[in-house]
Amino acid sequence: MSSQKIFKLNTGADIPAIGLGTWLSGKDDSGYTSVKEAINVGYRHIDTAFMYGNEEQIGRGVRDGLKENGLERKDIFVTTKLPPTYHRPEKVVEAFNSSFASLNIEYIDLYLMHWPVPLNPASGEKIPLRPDGSRDLDETMLGKFDVTWAAMEKLLDTGKVKAIGVSNFSIPNLEHLLKTSKVVPAVNQIELHPFNPQNKLLEYCSSKGIHCSAYSPLGTSNGNLCENSTITDIAAAHKILPAQVLISWGITRGSVLPKSVTPSRIKANFETIELSKEEIERINTLGSTHPKRFVSPNWGVPVFDEEFELASKN
Repeated sequence: MSSQKIFKLNTGADIPAIGLGTWLSGKDDSGYTSVKEAINVGYRHIDTAFMYGNEEQIGRGVRDGLKENGLERKDIFVTTKLPPTYHRPEKVVEAFNSSFASLNIEYIDLYLMHWPVPLNPASGEKIPLRPDGSRDLDETMLGKFDVTWAAMEKLLDTGKVKAIGVSNFSIPNLEHLLKTSKVVPAVNQIELHPFNPQNKLLEYCSSKGIHCSAYSPLGTSNGNLCENSTITDIAAAHKILPAQVLISWGITRGSVLPKSVTPSRIKANFETIELSKEEIERINTLGSTHPKRFVSPNWGVPVFDEEFELASKN
C-alpha cells in the first residue's frame, strides 16, 4: 500500500510519515528530477538543508511537481535547516532569508537547527577545520544554542515559516534548550534505524510533545541495513524489498526520510506494509545485537547521548 500516514505536530500541523531526503542530491539536476518524481509518486514531504547546496533545485522541483500534478502549495510539506556556521542571532535571519529565496515556495513548513554546534561564521556554508583537523568552533557561541533558538523563534512572527525544530539533539541538549525556550521544538530530526533505535530519546521527545523524524533510515554507505539477514528474511516472506521493511518499521516510531534519486527506488520506498508484532519485535532486537551509529562527525564537543554518558563517567 502507498503510505499516506501522517503524524500531528505540536503546532497542530500534519507531517507526512514518509518524506524524500535530498542529502547529496543535486548533481546533474538530480535534486530537481527526484523531487518531481517523488511528488508524482505521492510523497508530500520534501527535506533539504542550506548545507546540502541544493535548495534552488529542490524548490524548482516542488513548484513544477505541484503544477504538473494539479496540486497546491498547501499540499506539500517542506523542511530546510539552519547551518552550524550561522548560529549567531544576527546570522540566523541571513541564513533563513537565503533558504527562503532559494526555495521560492511561498513559505517554509519546518525550519530546523541542523546541529547543536556553532562553527566559525567566517566559513559560510562550509564545515571549517583547523590546521590540526579539528572543527573550527565558534567559541563565543559554544553551548549557547538557546540564544540561536531564541532568534529562530522570532522567525515565526514573519509568517514565512510555520514551525521550527532541531536536528541531532540529545536529551541533555534538549533539556538545556527547554529551560529557556518559549517555543517547544516541533521536530527533532535524528539518525534512527534498527541498529540505532534511540529508544530513550524517542521516549523523552514524546514526553515533551516533540516529534522525531528519522534520517538514514536505511543506513548509509558505512553500513547497509538492507543486507541484514533479519531484514532480508522478513522481506522475502512478504516478497518486498528490504528497504520497504525498514521503512515500514520506521513509520511505527515516527516519520522517515529515505533518500534516492532513482525513480524505481523512490516509488518502492513509498510502498509500505503492516508488519506483525512478532516481526517488529525481531527487528527491535537489532538495536542490542548490532548497535551502530553511522553518522557521527567528530565535533570536538559532546553531541549524542552516548557521548554525554561517556563524558559523565570520565
